[in-house]
Formats: sequence, structure tokens, C-alpha cells
Amino acid sequence: MEFTLGQIAAILQGKVEGDENQKVTRLDKIQEGKQGGISFLANEKYTPFIYDTEATAVIVSSDFIPTKSLKTNLIRVEDAYSGFTKLLEAYAMLMKSSLVGVEEPSFIDSSSQIGEQAYRGAFSYIGKNCKIGTSVKLHSHAHIGDRVQIGDNTIIHAGAKICADTVIGNNCEIHPGAVIGSDGFGFAPQEDGTYKAIPQIGNVILEDNVSVGANSTIDCATMGSTVIKRGAKIDNLVQIAHNVIIGENTVIASQAGISGSTVIGNNCIIAGKAGIVGHLKIADNTTVGANTGISKSVSKPGTTLFGYMGIDMKNFLKSYSIFKNLEAIEDRIRELEKKQ
Repeated sequence: MEFTLGQIAAILQGKVEGDENQKVTRLDKIQEGKQGGISFLANEKYTPFIYDTEATAVIVSSDFIPTKSLKTNLIRVEDAYSGFTKLLEAYAMLMKSSLVGVEEPSFIDSSSQIGEQAYRGAFSYIGKNCKIGTSVKLHSHAHIGDRVQIGDNTIIHAGAKICADTVIGNNCEIHPGAVIGSDGFGFAPQEDGTYKAIPQIGNVILEDNVSVGANSTIDCATMGSTVIKRGAKIDNLVQIAHNVIIGENTVIASQAGISGSTVIGNNCIIAGKAGIVGHLKIADNTTVGANTGISKSVSKPGTTLFGYMGIDMKNFLKSYSIFKNLEAIEDRIRELEKKQ
């Protein structure tokens, strides 16, 4: 990456204070800035660093007023954090779009189709009758099973496994080691105490703009589809069981688990290590706290649940205020009993 400050200001719709012809080649933290780097100042805790940084330029908000002389150039934008985020997005897009072509060895079955501007990394595999869109990036050791469909601009990172019949939309990102479409956990108990596997003949559908974190797993449906709706974001090490539906723009943090046939609404937040049992319905805009267990459906939108059994947050906090003082309460009860 090499851009002049003037070019970056144009991307960010900002204004250069200094030499707009100077060039930058990388992104730096403001406290570690060196010549040729560009940083940003959005948190006032880091203000002292702007006077000493050696970065070629710093992105600042339009209302920033220096109290000492500066050695760096400024790019003023409406909001520094948003501006730097936009620059990161442009940089990431540039890096991704630069990957085009085929590394060998890699394999694609003759019955499958892949669009233009695609990238196939070494040891990637594409099975039979797949339909893969334009500008799709398949990194090394990515596995695409039979009859998979992948939309435009989707990225499958190294070692991710996309099992047969999975459908993935546009602008999705599947991080390393994720497994999409493996068999759901379906076993029928037998009279002799053993379990017999139930065939899982459904699939997984990921709609547009879905992100799936590293080493997360999404099981195929027993019948029908497990569905991750548009804009949902799934962190690393998350387990989503068969026939689950995850609503639009819902986010699920690391080590959470969603049991089979549960339906999660839109714009929900599921925090780390939360567990949700099967066959429930969780209303839109529900927040589930870290380590929370949900054992019954949530019907009221906007509910916040916290605690091992997932009770209403206000009730949990009231109960916890008593629980943490139990020892003192017990001592008071004993003293009262002695006085009787």
C-alpha cells in the first residue's frame, strides 16, 4: 500500500493540514508511529502521543485543537475513529482484491463453475456441481463439498470446510478451521441402551454479509435447513446445532452454544459461554449475558437475561445482592436466635 495524504483525505472526505504529497505505506498505532505510517487519535487518553509520534500523518476529528507544536501532518475528518475504520476497510478490501488466480496444486471438479477474479489457494478443493460466484477467495486447504453454492465476494479462509449442499450468500467471510454443514447431533436410543445415528439430510444456508469465526461449527439440518440470516456475526468457537435459525444482525460471542431447532430473533446479542437449550424461540433484540443458561423461550423483545438459569436481569441483580451477603445475614439470624 502506498498512498499520498491527499489521496487518503479524498477517500475519507477530509482535509490535509501539512504536506498532502507525502506518502504512507502502512497503518501504525499512534504511540508506535514511524515515518511512512499513518495513525489516528480518537481517545483523548492518547493525546500526549500526538506531540511525539514520528508517524507521517495522524487522522484527527475536526474539533481537535493542538496545545503544542506537532511534528506530524494531520488529516481532519468529522470523526477520527470512523475515519480510521473507513481507511482500514479500504486497506482490507485492497489486500483481498489483490488475490487472483490459481495456486497449484489445487482441485476443481469439471462439473463445477467458478466466476471471474476468483482466487484458489494451494491444496484447495472444490467438489462436484458447485456454483461459485465472482471474486470469491478460497485460501489454502479450503474444502468445498459437492453441490455447494457460494455468492460473490465471499472469502473462505485456510482450512475451512464447507460441506455438501451448503448455500453461502454474497460478501460472507468464513474464518480458518470453521466447519459449515457437518452432521447434526442426532441419535435415537435403542432398547439395548445403544444409540443409532439419524441421517442428517438437510443443509445450511448462510445469507449475505454473514461472518463465521475460526473453529466455529454450524450443523446441517436433519431435514430442511439450518439458517443464518443476513448480517449475523458469529465469533470463534461457537456451536450452532441442526435446524437452528439465527436472525438478522444477531451477534454470538465465543464458546456460546445453540441447541437444535431453536429460533433466535433479529438483532440479538449472545455473550460468551451462553447456552441455549433446544426448541426455544428468542425474541428480537434479546441480550443474553456471559455464562447464562436459557431453558425457556423469551417472548418479550428487548429482554436482557443474566445468570446461570437465565432469569430476568433485574431479578437476578436483586437476588445476587442478597446472595453475596448471605454470610452476614446468617450471622444476624444466629444472633437473633440467641436472644430469644
